[in-house]
Formats: sequence, structure tokens, C-alpha cells
Amino acid sequence: MQDWDQLSKEIVHWIKQYAESNQITSLIVGVSGGIDSAVTSTLCAKTGLNTIVLNMPIHQDTSQYDLSNRHIDWLRSNWGNVESHIIDLSETFTTFDNEVGECKSNLTLANAKARLRMTTLYHFAGLTNGIVVGTGNKVEDFGVGFFTKYGDGGVDISPIADLYKSEVYALADALGVVKEIQDAAPTDGLWDDGRTDEDQMGATYEELEWAMQEAENPSSGSMTDRQKEVVAIYERLHNANSHKMNPIPVFSRSKITKGT
Repeated sequence: MQDWDQLSKEIVHWIKQYAESNQITSLIVGVSGGIDSAVTSTLCAKTGLNTIVLNMPIHQDTSQYDLSNRHIDWLRSNWGNVESHIIDLSETFTTFDNEVGECKSNLTLANAKARLRMTTLYHFAGLTNGIVVGTGNKVEDFGVGFFTKYGDGGVDISPIADLYKSEVYALADALGVVKEIQDAAPTDGLWDDGRTDEDQMGATYEELEWAMQEAENPSSGSMTDRQKEVVAIYERLHNANSHKMNPIPVFSRSKITKGT
């Protein structure tokens, strides 16, 4: 059985060791009001290093905005090394939206929001000799590629990317993360209609976690119709988003065949 307190200590040590070995003095985390960013920012705070957390609303749903601020208040009340800023990017995004005119789609605009936030995080990292700390979990980062390339996928280190979503929830409980954040439906907060992650992917994290484990270690038993459907969803997302999860292709002169 996993000792969650021990795991949190190991991750905290890993973050701190990486920062110190690279002469990094600040950790920069975007806090969305979701479980992943709440756990990641808490682990960063526990390092004792200067931890800068940013709430970056873009025409944000009030409940998400409020949860982000509640978590930030909780962090600051428990760790004196936490610094926070609210950077409202709504007008910046609206200007971009207007400038591209008809050259856009709902998806490209959602991705633009994530990339504006990435730019903001690196702005603060540059100001403070810091690194941007990723908040993606294992299912998102290595299973279905549920992140924006060069958006929330643009980070320097990823402390929870080897944890399944269920493990992130268990760690959140052990860390004492605000209960409302633990209970909130997972969402990336990039869509005006408030759609959840499950709405977008067609399956729950619990189902996708199972499918990811099934892909790695296939079982010999028969599947239900729903399990077959989930496997198909997982494989479709994994294949479609492989360009995010694999290294960028680099042309190699060493592979050129002589005479061609």
C-alpha cells in the first residue's frame, strides 16, 4: 500500500534537489482551481523555495476563479515562502481574438488561452531565476496527450507526471488540499461552455487510467462493451496526440544514403 506522506516527501526532495543543482531559486506554478495544479503547487511550497503561484483568468468561470484563489489563500496561510499574483489575461486574449478575425476555430482559441498562460509563467520565471513547474498527470502527459502543445505542455519539470489521476487525488487528500477542489469535476477551463475533461474525451479519468494500464499489460479476460469503447477512445486519443508526447523529429545527416 502506498505511503502518500512518504511519496510527497520524495517528490518534494526531487524538486528541491533539481532546483538547487541547477542554481534555480524560484518555482513558478499556474493554479487553475483544479486538483493537479493544487497538488503540484503544494509540493512546491513544501520545498521551502520561493514559490510563485499565478491565477490567470481568461473570461473565467467564477467557480474556477474562486477555487484558485481559495487554494492560493490556503497555501499562503501555511507556507511563508509562497508569493501569489492574479494576472487577468482576458483583455489580452480578446485583443488576440479580434486581431485574427475569421482565421480561428474554437479549438485554436482554447489552445491560445493555454499558450498565453505559458508565456505569462515564463515571464515570471525569467524575472525570478525560476523554472515553470508542470501540473500534468500520467494519463494526460503520456496516455492521451490531453494538454496544449507549448501551452500547459510547455514546462521545465513535471513532478506528478508519473502519477495516475487516482494517485493525484490520494496525494491531494494526504496533503490536505481544499475539499471543494478534491470534489470538483476536472476541467481545463479553456471553453466558454464549461465542458469538463470527461465531456471532451468521452471517458472518465478512471476509465482512461484502466485503459492505459490495459495497453501496457493486456489482460486475458473478456471485456464489456463499455470497456471496448474506452479502449477505442484511449487508442484514438493516444495516436492522434502522439506528436505531443514524442520527441520532436530532427533531421539527421548521418542517415543520408550516399548517392541520393
